[in-house]
Amino acid sequence: MAAYVSMGEAHRRITEYLNRFSDAVSYQDGKTLSRLVSVSSDAAVLVSLAEALNTFQDANRLFRQSEKYSQYADILLPMFRALQSYRLRNLVESYLAFEKASNAFLQEFRNWESAWALEALYVIAYEIRILAEKADIELASIGKTPEKLKGAGSFLMKVFGVLAGKGPKRVGALYVTCQLFKVYFKLGTVHLCRSVIRSIETARIFDFEEFPVRDKVTYMYYTGRLEVYNENFPAADHKLSYALTHCNAQKEANIRMILKYLIPVKLSIGILPRQLLLDKFDLNEYSDVVLALKRGDLRLLRHALQEHEDRFLRAGVYLVLEKLELQVYQRLVKKIYIMQKQKDPNKAHQIKLDVIVKALKWLEIDMDLDEVECIMSILIYRNLMKGYFAHKSKVVVLSKQDPFPKLNGKPVNS
Repeated sequence: MAAYVSMGEAHRRITEYLNRFSDAVSYQDGKTLSRLVSVSSDAAVLVSLAEALNTFQDANRLFRQSEKYSQYADILLPMFRALQSYRLRNLVESYLAFEKASNAFLQEFRNWESAWALEALYVIAYEIRILAEKADIELASIGKTPEKLKGAGSFLMKVFGVLAGKGPKRVGALYVTCQLFKVYFKLGTVHLCRSVIRSIETARIFDFEEFPVRDKVTYMYYTGRLEVYNENFPAADHKLSYALTHCNAQKEANIRMILKYLIPVKLSIGILPRQLLLDKFDLNEYSDVVLALKRGDLRLLRHALQEHEDRFLRAGVYLVLEKLELQVYQRLVKKIYIMQKQKDPNKAHQIKLDVIVKALKWLEIDMDLDEVECIMSILIYRNLMKGYFAHKSKVVVLSKQDPFPKLNGKPVNS
């Protein structure tokens, strides 16, 4: 229950906030300004202000009475409405008011020559995304079309345009890009990321290394995920590995998010994680996948994919993991080869198809000779096995030198 605030106390709190805002701008104190525009935070100054606004309904009068405050009225009046509405859980109203305040803030930011207010702009960019997400949940709950996050994306593109020019403000472009990625991934419109990526990676005005480490890690994480969707695994490996290497070691939740996508990429190029890593970051949905690759156990792989299907589909890595079947077949044939080599080294390189059929049957997977022949042909074509197929005798004849080439960090289909 909100505490009772007298009219005099409410007037004092609102005036105090206005003075702090005015001083932050006058003295170019970006850190203080950033704390004053974070509507969704539980900062004491904002909770106190919201209580005061509930008592002192005519805040507009304060702006009319003072020229010092009136110059910020276009920002602060809608900001006050956004704050009040947010505390009352009227989330759509809060978003609409905050969007208006954000546009007014952006106009002021354009006029400030230096980049002193970047930190406050970061908060604006973050807040508009968060408020839009919450507003869309509210809209969906009453049967209306969620559309505010799309509007937030449009606003963020305007912010990106302001930051993408020459000058010290351009260092903020990557943070806003990352906010845009979060919007596009949430909306399922990841194709819209391309134009922003093109601006960052091809524009001569941007030097990637000059951006803050935090933003570079986030950027590489999202662009790495895009490469996973595009099945460009070498690029995905590079970007996600960069994100992992540069991520703050204390941010275990962030490391886990990166590994969730990096592990399938590493598996696709033949690099298996240790169980200790999976245990540490609670990624044991990959444990049986890794074990299936080690054993050449197709049944175990399929069971793991079925058991964690929802999780893998949500992450967008199911199809990547499904394609590991070829590596599992390779390891199965390799096991048969090793067993034959122990019995008769001279004939180890000749593997009959019916032996592979029996091994699969032992794994409760029924395949006839023609199906197995087709799979062996694919393994040879994809350079997972070196050799040839003797069709008449139904025998795979393996090369006596390096019959099972290692992937060496290259995807199977390269």
